[in-house]
Amino acid sequence: MRSKPSTAEVSAAPGSQTLLRGLAILEAVAGGARDLAALSAALGTTRSTTHRLAAALVEQRYLTFAPREGYALGPKLVELGFRAQQEAPVTRVARPHLERLSAECGDTIHLGVLEGDWALYLDKLPGRRRIEISSRVGERQPVWSTGLGKALILDLDEARWRSFHRLGAARGGHSPDLETWLARMRTYAAQGIAYDREENEPEVRCVAGPIRDASGAIVAAFSVTSTVQYMDEARMEALAGTVRTVAGAISRDLGWAG
Repeated sequence: MRSKPSTAEVSAAPGSQTLLRGLAILEAVAGGARDLAALSAALGTTRSTTHRLAAALVEQRYLTFAPREGYALGPKLVELGFRAQQEAPVTRVARPHLERLSAECGDTIHLGVLEGDWALYLDKLPGRRRIEISSRVGERQPVWSTGLGKALILDLDEARWRSFHRLGAARGGHSPDLETWLARMRTYAAQGIAYDREENEPEVRCVAGPIRDASGAIVAAFSVTSTVQYMDEARMEALAGTVRTVAGAISRDLGWAG
């Protein structure tokens, strides 16, 4: 017996359905699907329909296809992603400030926003240290364990903080126990700064600050990241004032009255 179509399926015009299926293919490939069988299973469409949609996406460079390797995200998405990143107001406004900070401190700098329960990286400025921080633009990182993530939620109430900690505990993160974590979050909120003391990744630490818009709401955050070798407790405390100053300057450029 055929299942009843959803409201979205009933109301969607044929062209809209094709568009949504094409987008679903991109999401499936991004999630690791590589062949027609996996794509058909993800979409719930026949192999012929799936092949037709995937071929159109390959032709338009949204996907690539290689024998024995299968489908992969294509160069057109890289172009669009780069344009979207550059056109995001907070990225454009923050960039010159972060470039000056990068030149001054020499560490890796990330800029990100809250996307659901995750911190999404919008920009990254590699450091000049003899280390490589394994992160990339477009990557999602845990809110509960990264300094940037915690800076993004400084204004939320404790009920929301607790929910983020539960997510981290369920995923087996390195965060401390709930009461210790909440005590730290209260301190961070009072100071307007957040830290990652190897909670997200061993040997990696960071200092992060929230960025506010004209309404005063936190709309983004950035972090200064390095390894323990270059980021002991004394340096983290020394960087706190600088990060707070830069966060304030970016926020004022976004219209925050301070």
